Amino acid sequence: MPLVLHNTLTRRKEIFEPLDPKNIRMYVCGPTVYDFAHIGNARPVIVFDVLYRMLRHTYGAAHVRYVRNITDVDDKINAAAKASGESIRQMTERTAKAFHEDVAALGALPPDVEPRATEHVAQMIDMIARLIASGHAYAADGHVLFAVASMRDYGRLSGRSRDEMIAGARVEVAPYKRDPADFVLWKPSSDDLPGWASPWGRGRPGWHIECSAMSEAHLGETFDIHGGGLDIIFPHHENEVAQSVSAHHGKPFVRYWVHNALLLVNGEKMSKSLGNFRTIRDVLAQAPGEAARYAMLMSHYRDPLDWTDERLAEAKHVLDRFYRALRQVRDVAPSATTLPERVRAALEDDLNTPLAIAAMHDLLTELNKTTGRADQARLKGELLASGAALGLLQRDPEAWLKGDDREAAEIEGLIAQRNAARKARDFAEADRVRNALAIRGILLEDGPNGTTWRRAT
Repeated sequence: MPLVLHNTLTRRKEIFEPLDPKNIRMYVCGPTVYDFAHIGNARPVIVFDVLYRMLRHTYGAAHVRYVRNITDVDDKINAAAKASGESIRQMTERTAKAFHEDVAALGALPPDVEPRATEHVAQMIDMIARLIASGHAYAADGHVLFAVASMRDYGRLSGRSRDEMIAGARVEVAPYKRDPADFVLWKPSSDDLPGWASPWGRGRPGWHIECSAMSEAHLGETFDIHGGGLDIIFPHHENEVAQSVSAHHGKPFVRYWVHNALLLVNGEKMSKSLGNFRTIRDVLAQAPGEAARYAMLMSHYRDPLDWTDERLAEAKHVLDRFYRALRQVRDVAPSATTLPERVRAALEDDLNTPLAIAAMHDLLTELNKTTGRADQARLKGELLASGAALGLLQRDPEAWLKGDDREAAEIEGLIAQRNAARKARDFAEADRVRNALAIRGILLEDGPNGTTWRRAT
């Protein structure tokens, strides 16, 4: 079956028909780099990584262009840099590096292009000038604002009424605005803030114009897919539509809008005041990134996801089962390399990752039951191909089952302690260490070349 996606614009599932099958284009809103990314930020990274993998599988990697931006000019960045005493450049470089490390640990492929807002200010100024020239924007008191009344179907993407949009945007009441709903494209900068020369004075761009200009620069005026979280449909994506359609003389902007649902922590909205705020780094300290990824994919991307420690532990436990099965057939070369039909069908049906995972469990059950080498080779190949489509089962089974480097180092240290006790003929201490490791599911095997260890199956 063809790939089907839920289109926020039409509020229904639609067959994906690209503008050009040789040039699939997707844009996803990336991070604002002022702090460590939180676990809610990880959800769109993982969701759209799966979509990226499916597009590459269907159309070929050479025919897919995935753009995910970095917002490195923003008032939150300015405030965070001031509070930390860092320069803005130091702040954004440090947090962008941390973001890249975190999402790599989650198994996300890098995008084909990762534009930075500060590198596209000239394109933003050009787009703003075009909007003014066409009557969709106006300059006032050092600012440039988009005239919402100039776009007839403003609000179509979010489905909100004018009153709802004004309330939802928490608009700034300012004397230079012609309409309370008008939003900022350009604003003045004081000497202590980032700023660029422009026809309207030294200033910096508003948030929304950044993505419109970057997507135009790297994907053209009209492209296939725009992704992000439900929380930024309004005002961000709604305003992107307004800017881009108006700058392109009414030409369509995006054909398929895809949005993931929000993430809760322990049943509540994540908040530092509630004590349930989790960065990706916090989660990576608890479990491997692949376990966090699996925990995300256990829910459909359009369903709310309740993040708990129990969910993460369950994901780690399930992956242990997969890797134990793969370790049992480590000497069997996989004979199948194509994505199994049942997994492919699940993912083509609006990225139904829970159904795809259920199909992988069926493959796991079959693999654990079979003893025929030909069947093992086929099932192992199908399981690995399924994992690759989801960004799972990418580790060496032995390395996975030994745990992360920190835990492995701790275990090796205890083994050294036991060996020293044996050498000193302190067999009670040696037995104590062995028993303590056995309680943790770590089995020791003494051989002529020393002591090795493995996890119990």
